[in-house]
Amino acid sequence: MSETPSELKYAASHEWVRLLEDDIVEVGISDYAQEALGDVVYVDLPDVGLAVDAGEQCCAIESVKAASDIYAPVSGEVVAVNEELDGEPELLNEQPYARGWMFRIKASDLTEFEALLSSEGYLAQVDD
Repeated sequence: MSETPSELKYAASHEWVRLLEDDIVEVGISDYAQEALGDVVYVDLPDVGLAVDAGEQCCAIESVKAASDIYAPVSGEVVAVNEELDGEPELLNEQPYARGWMFRIKASDLTEFEALLSSEGYLAQVDD
């Protein structure tokens, strides 16, 4: 069973989202997604300053099994990326909800965050 912390929100495309202060959200991939991908070997992070719309592809992950696009779960501006992933992409597998965060967005509309799936809703989707 995949871990899905209840304090997070989830996108149907398997990103998790944590609300930080000042309307900033932190984004990573779910435990379910990292298990499905297998060993992550490369992460192509978005550029800081990139304006993104909710649902827009903004970066990618390469694993031993496949390449996978990552989508912005909310609209706004990318304000930080996890540079640790450049040298340690395996953090996405080892600590998907901690050191494996990917990027942070200054959200332009928090109602998009509120509309994301709860952990229960996400689990119901992946168990189908």
